[in-house]
Amino acid sequence: MSPLIQHRTRIKVCGLTREPDVDAAVEAGADAIGFVLYDKSPRHVSAARAGELARRLPPFVTPVVLLVNASEALLAEALDAVPHALLQFHGDEPANRCEQAGRPFVRAARMAPGFDLLDFARQFEAAQALLVDAHVDGYGGGGQTFDWSLLADLPHSISRTLILSGGLHAANVAEGIRRVRPWAVDVSSGVEVSKGVKDARLMTAFCQAVRQADQDGNAARFDPVVATAA
Repeated sequence: MSPLIQHRTRIKVCGLTREPDVDAAVEAGADAIGFVLYDKSPRHVSAARAGELARRLPPFVTPVVLLVNASEALLAEALDAVPHALLQFHGDEPANRCEQAGRPFVRAARMAPGFDLLDFARQFEAAQALLVDAHVDGYGGGGQTFDWSLLADLPHSISRTLILSGGLHAANVAEGIRRVRPWAVDVSSGVEVSKGVKDARLMTAFCQAVRQADQDGNAARFDPVVATAA
């Protein structure tokens, strides 16, 4: 019987605009920090501002630059300002556009009944991960959850790199982790006091809820009865 490996769900806090919020997110235990370079978002920051905030990050906390149908000029500016960033394409970008950036990237998928995530994954096979979000008007999930049953029975090749997003907060993230078993979770509005202004206590509570969910899930997997049955 092969040994069971404990899983640790990674945490991304997105839409950071202020230095104290970046510091608090890191202190809470975030693995990645997202900066929104989309001027129609209330959490928008310039590439230069993203660079300033990203320079506060310690080693092994990843800066993520979120782009929505960005121009070549903005993409170049973002790559220059945040040279070690993971790119997150959140608009209508085709696969070749994402790949031409020459950087590791995440591709967002807007989930709705009838959406073919398997076909989407095949189109974006070069992506490091797929971020699944609610399908709402415009771009981004609007702080709404979606039907997590749409993610049932995914092949391991997809689920092992899935990022669950959309309406998550400290009170529901454990259920999302239990049902979806994503590689990572992404939170924005669920840890805010107003758009673009994070709350240190909410970020801490969210990260603690993720860690508790991991602990509970790993304990169940290591239960002697479960292990023996395996």
